[in-house]
Amino acid sequence: MEEKKTIFSGIQPSGELTLGSYLGAIKNWVALADEYNCFYCMVDMHAITVRQTPAELRRRTLEQLAQYIASGLDPDKCTLFIQSHVPQHAELGWILDCYTMFGELSRMTQFKDKSAKNADNINAGLFTYPSLMAADILLYQTDLVPVGSDQKQHVELTRDIATRFNGIYGDVFTIPEPYIPKIGARIMSLTNPENKMSKSDKDNGGCIYIMQQPEEIMRCFKRAVTDSDTAVRYDAENKKGISNLMSIYSVATGRGFDEIEREFDGRGYGDFKAAVGEAVVELLRPIREEAERILKDKSYLEGVYKAGAEKAAAVACRTLRKVHKKIGFVPR
Repeated sequence: MEEKKTIFSGIQPSGELTLGSYLGAIKNWVALADEYNCFYCMVDMHAITVRQTPAELRRRTLEQLAQYIASGLDPDKCTLFIQSHVPQHAELGWILDCYTMFGELSRMTQFKDKSAKNADNINAGLFTYPSLMAADILLYQTDLVPVGSDQKQHVELTRDIATRFNGIYGDVFTIPEPYIPKIGARIMSLTNPENKMSKSDKDNGGCIYIMQQPEEIMRCFKRAVTDSDTAVRYDAENKKGISNLMSIYSVATGRGFDEIEREFDGRGYGDFKAAVGEAVVELLRPIREEAERILKDKSYLEGVYKAGAEKAAAVACRTLRKVHKKIGFVPR
C-alpha cells in the first residue's frame, strides 16, 4: 500500500480567524484529511514577530484550536498542535538560518510589508521568520503546503533552502510543493477588494470573522463594495467587488459562477449581497456554535494539543537527529 503524502500548514493566532482563513485554508484542510498525513498548527512563535498582548495570544491560540476542530479537523485524523510546544521548530529554525542567504530574506515581500506597518519594531525575528517557516515545513518531510497565492514565495524559499542543504549533505529533506486550491484560495476585503481579507485589517467592515454574530455578518455584506453596474457577472479585472462576492457565494454554496449569474439575472446587487450574507451566516453558524461548546471543555482541548504536540515531536525529532548527524553535532 502506497504511503500517504504529508501536508503541513499553520495560521498565526495574531487575530481572530476570518472567513478568508476558513474558505481559503481550513475548509480545504478538512477535505485533505482522509487522503494525506496532515499536520496543522497554531504558529504562535511566528505571531510574536509583532508585539502581542500575552493574555490575548493565549486566548486566541486556544480559540483557534477550537475553531479548527469545529470546522471539521478531526484530531484522530490530523495532528493538531501549538508550534511553541514542539521546540524542534525553533532549533531547526536556527540551523536553517545558517543556510539561508541575507539577500533571499531581504527580498521577501511580507518582510517589506510588515516593516512598513511596524516601523518601531523591525526586529531580527521579523527578518528571519521565513527560515522558521521553512523549518516548520521541512521538519515533517512535507510533500505539499496548502497556501494562498500570496504565500507561494515562502514555499519557494523553503524549496531553495532544502535544495541547498540537500546539495551539501545528501538526501535530508523532502522538497515540498505549494498546493493552491482553484476557488476560494484568496478571499478579498469586502470594503477594499484590491486587498486580501485579513485579520489585521483596520477596517472592521471589510472582514468577516468565524465567531461573528449573524446580524454583524449581514451588516458587513450589505455595506460591501460593488460597482456602478447592476449585473451579477464574474469579471475579476473590472468587477473586483462583485467577483469577490461571487467567489465567496460559490464556495459557501457549491454553485458555479455560471449558475450564480443565472440565479441573479436581473435581480440587482441588493438581493445578491443579502443572499451572500445569508449563505455565509448559515455556513459559519454550526462552526461558531460548536467552537463555543468546545471552548467550555478545557480538559478536552488540553488533551488535544498535548497529544498533538507529542505526535508532532516524534516526527520532528527523527528529522532533527538526521540534520544533527549530517552537520556534525555530537549525538545527545
